[in-house]
Amino acid sequence: MGRFAVITMTDKAADRVREIVATRDNAHGVRLGIRKGGCAGMEYTIDLVTEPSLKDDHVERDGAHVYVAPEAALFLLGTEMDFEQTTLRTGFTFRNPNQSSACGCGESVELKPADLKALAEARASA
Repeated sequence: MGRFAVITMTDKAADRVREIVATRDNAHGVRLGIRKGGCAGMEYTIDLVTEPSLKDDHVERDGAHVYVAPEAALFLLGTEMDFEQTTLRTGFTFRNPNQSSACGCGESVELKPADLKALAEARASA
């Protein structure tokens, strides 16, 4: 049986996380969170992790470590983290089942929290 993970990462996202960590001193991974902001109400945040917190949910894929801030877990449950590089944009992208809308520029989103019962059941079955 696999370990419960709040989010999943694609190969491209894992590659980019490893690249970021390799170029920073004392880095262990990145922390994914959310904050209020933007025209749709919320924005994803990504910060470098130098000291992992036991409160964070930890997701690892092929040596890439992502820590999910505890206050963001209900909004990120089931999210797939990806990385894209196009002529117009380079950065992490998120396929989030809890997203109900996004602003026109794509910088902010409206998120609804996942069902607490679904989170408890997912953790119990992992």
